[in-house]
Amino acid sequence: MTTGKSRRARTRTMANRLVLALLVALAMIALYGLASILRPISVTSAAAARSAGPLPVNSALLGCPAPGTGGLLGGGIAQASTPTGGSGGQVSVTPVAPAGAPPAKKPLSVPSRPGQLVISSIPAAPSLSAKLAAMPTMAGGLVPTGLAQGGLMVSATGPAAQGLDVEQLSPAGVPTARCQQPGSNFWFVLPGSPATHIQLYLMNTDGQTADATVSVQTDSGPQLGTPDSGIAVPPHSMVIQDLSKMLRSGRAISLNVTTSVGRVVAAVRETTSSGRQGIWLPVAQPPATSQVIAGMPTTAGQRELYISVPGGNAAQVTVTAITPHGTYQPTGGSGVSLLGHLTTAIAIPSLTGIPGALKITANVPVTAVLVVSGGPPGAPGIVLAGTPALAQQGVVAASPVGAAGHSELVLSAPGHPARVRIVTVTPGTPIAGQSGRVTTIGAKSSIEVPIAPPGKSKATLAAVIVTPLAGSGPVYVAQVAMSGSNVQSVLPVIPSPVSIRLPHVRESLLTVLG
Repeated sequence: MTTGKSRRARTRTMANRLVLALLVALAMIALYGLASILRPISVTSAAAARSAGPLPVNSALLGCPAPGTGGLLGGGIAQASTPTGGSGGQVSVTPVAPAGAPPAKKPLSVPSRPGQLVISSIPAAPSLSAKLAAMPTMAGGLVPTGLAQGGLMVSATGPAAQGLDVEQLSPAGVPTARCQQPGSNFWFVLPGSPATHIQLYLMNTDGQTADATVSVQTDSGPQLGTPDSGIAVPPHSMVIQDLSKMLRSGRAISLNVTTSVGRVVAAVRETTSSGRQGIWLPVAQPPATSQVIAGMPTTAGQRELYISVPGGNAAQVTVTAITPHGTYQPTGGSGVSLLGHLTTAIAIPSLTGIPGALKITANVPVTAVLVVSGGPPGAPGIVLAGTPALAQQGVVAASPVGAAGHSELVLSAPGHPARVRIVTVTPGTPIAGQSGRVTTIGAKSSIEVPIAPPGKSKATLAAVIVTPLAGSGPVYVAQVAMSGSNVQSVLPVIPSPVSIRLPHVRESLLTVLG
């Protein structure tokens, strides 16, 4: 075939393809048009397309990194749920373990009592051999990485999944952190120093290997050099990374854990000494132009705000305090200018001893935490993270009462007045049917509500359910756990839904065809 004939043949082939594509497009347009003509149309004053309505939550999956690890970190769990869809459902607790790990001496037996507070002790898992635990080091050898025993997967089905909250407890029975849902994007913001030890826990609750990456930004900018990426987390296993060496020079640090394949539960533990308990950091809110940090305690001590600006543009940040005396901008909280790609610490000593919440607003997305004095031995302080406004209800499975210490709720209404119902129950008492007490939070203010067990209960832990009432303005809540005059933890009270609402799909082929 000559060159000219070959060129003409290619031209005809290309033209045929274009004609075929045009005919397919015309056929689809005709199909939609014919369907819209044949479909009966009635003009009424009825509302436009409605949502599909609320659907009951019927499954939940959480991961807890500490129980089963033994030593300073191991301990039990507290679980509570608020089923409204009738009886039934089941909660199962399963240890994570890499393939080939030695089995536990005794099978794990955790009672399942949906609608009640259940406290369970978790035995320490057998330790892994060095050969089985070994994994490649990451970030050019700066990040020792290995598999670990311990950690739990908590799954619930049916009504038992509604309003489910699970918290891990220290060996002394004190709540240390909330168990988290698996996901693909986690943010942590934390103070740093050459003396701190920082460990990252990555738990895979699914049946396929997850691939994770850790991005680091400090007060010196983004971490450069060999990235901490391609971390393979085997199914139903937990990987621990020691980030201390890589983060030693940072005073203000933000970590962004993402996955390109699969999901993980990410958790960070920070301590001033490897032989001390330290704290589990709360997950920070994703970067946004507005967020609320609830739970400032009345105790005195440091008040340091850590703000991360992940983008390249400079941030103009305003800090607003929501206190029992009203809303105002504290000294040092207005006109804060921060450079992009930096994580910065800002001291706000005027907030010491003032309970309430902070509202952080900025012209570009940022994420922030507040560090206050307190915590168990080895803690660099207590870290308060942003929290969403309560929707439907919030459940806290473990609040210290009696011999375990005492606790209180700090409730803040940054806008309109809020009204909530607070129910407190101890183990063995059904949550359903409890009347609780109604509390009002004035507009643009905060209040403190002590948590006390009902009656003359001798229980050391109680579950708390906070429900916004009809007509309530947005309310942000956190639980402050105390031992004497020392704050042990501040736990955001997040939405614990019993149902979800699916939006109506308007532009699908099935909708057009009726």
